[in-house]
Amino acid sequence: MNPYTNYDEISREKWQNLYKSSIAPLTSEELESIRSLNDEISLQDVQDVYLPLVHLLRLYKKNLEDMSFSKGLFLQKIVKTPPLIIGISGSVAVGKSTTARLVQLLLSRAFKKLTVELVTTDGFLYPNQVLSDQNLLDRKGFPESYDMERLLNFLYQIKNGEDCEIPIYSHEVYDIVPNQMQQIVNPDILIVEGINVLQSPESQMLYFSDFYDFSIYVDADEKLIEQWFLERFDSLLNLAQQDPSNFYHQFTKMPKNEVMGIARKTWAEVNQVNLHQYIEPTKTRAEIILHKTDNHHIDKIYLKKF
Repeated sequence: MNPYTNYDEISREKWQNLYKSSIAPLTSEELESIRSLNDEISLQDVQDVYLPLVHLLRLYKKNLEDMSFSKGLFLQKIVKTPPLIIGISGSVAVGKSTTARLVQLLLSRAFKKLTVELVTTDGFLYPNQVLSDQNLLDRKGFPESYDMERLLNFLYQIKNGEDCEIPIYSHEVYDIVPNQMQQIVNPDILIVEGINVLQSPESQMLYFSDFYDFSIYVDADEKLIEQWFLERFDSLLNLAQQDPSNFYHQFTKMPKNEVMGIARKTWAEVNQVNLHQYIEPTKTRAEIILHKTDNHHIDKIYLKKF
């Protein structure tokens, strides 16, 4: 069965005409500040792809407000509009972090009086010591390496209007940062980004998808994603040259061909397997799929029909 049967395929040219704006509401410098390592994005991408996407998200926000108002009339009491929760998923190195930060910035400009927060599911990874004790360090990034119950409870608390704090993950030290927490206080809109955003915890009565009002999957050909992963790995090595505390510093003392061999092995034995078994199968749970080609150029958008 065609996985896109329940989607309308929309070319970039058609998509950009669905919402017209005279100017992108940010500068090149602002765009550069949110761009992830080795990702490519331009103001033209903002104009063509992301402004129509944000306009669509405004419709979902309005629909959520209208439903809360109607429910309040039915129950004969005031029903507070819950936060709009947006999930953003996709493979490692596909550029979903840049998408998440850009959507956050654009929504903050679109809803100037509302609070737009962003969290990554990396914060719900078990600390390295816990993973090591459970012989899961080689499975880091796979579903069992995350505290899925904690993530599920976090989403429940946010929808319920509760303030939360979550752990902070550092890619530089490759671990949860001790004694530091991210405070999430009564957001109007919450963006949740991560490879496992659309996955489901085992043996639960609730699923992550129960809490998302809108979800995005960033997609690309697997060979391209592998190329971007290797390019990012190389860039991380360069950044870690003078920083002994950086996880990648250990690799800077090794011959380049040997290090890149480790990177290719990591892709083949970890990230590719994770993509095939757990990430890509969740793609069609997303409301919208942003498809990328060379240089992270978005050429097609798939919008779920129902």
